Amino acid sequence: MTDYDEAALSRFVESFAAQLVEAGMTRMPARVFAALLAHDDGVMTSAELGEQLRVSPAAVSGAIRYLSQVNMVTREREPGSRRDRYRVSSDQWYEALTNRDQILRRWEVTLRDGIAGLGEDTPAGRRLRETAEFFAFVQKELATMMERWREHRDARGTA
Repeated sequence: MTDYDEAALSRFVESFAAQLVEAGMTRMPARVFAALLAHDDGVMTSAELGEQLRVSPAAVSGAIRYLSQVNMVTREREPGSRRDRYRVSSDQWYEALTNRDQILRRWEVTLRDGIAGLGEDTPAGRRLRETAEFFAFVQKELATMMERWREHRDARGTA
């Protein structure tokens, strides 16, 4: 890894993690994600993460489990070893948003089932319909935005 000023690295990790926490992520996954993001190759072992963040292996393990479930990091085997390494990719935000699209689609289906059960003309049914329409709109816009991002990224030659 590049020889960074350790204090500057720590300030970035804690600052970005705090912003992720404000956005709804729990603290330890936010810190682990920020540490991976700031690492030159985006790959670290559990021991490296624990050492950098000064936390226990159990804390790192729980954070990695969460980040894996929400597709923000991937787990891979360290070559020639039985140790796992954790990776954040340069297109991880793209992947995370793409996965959110699937969640929005499921929510929309569930909302539409709720509308059918509660009745379209009830106050709850109207509220559910508005929410379902919002999710449908966001899905459409997200798909368009993601296509524009791919075109932008490809034009820059960073794919």
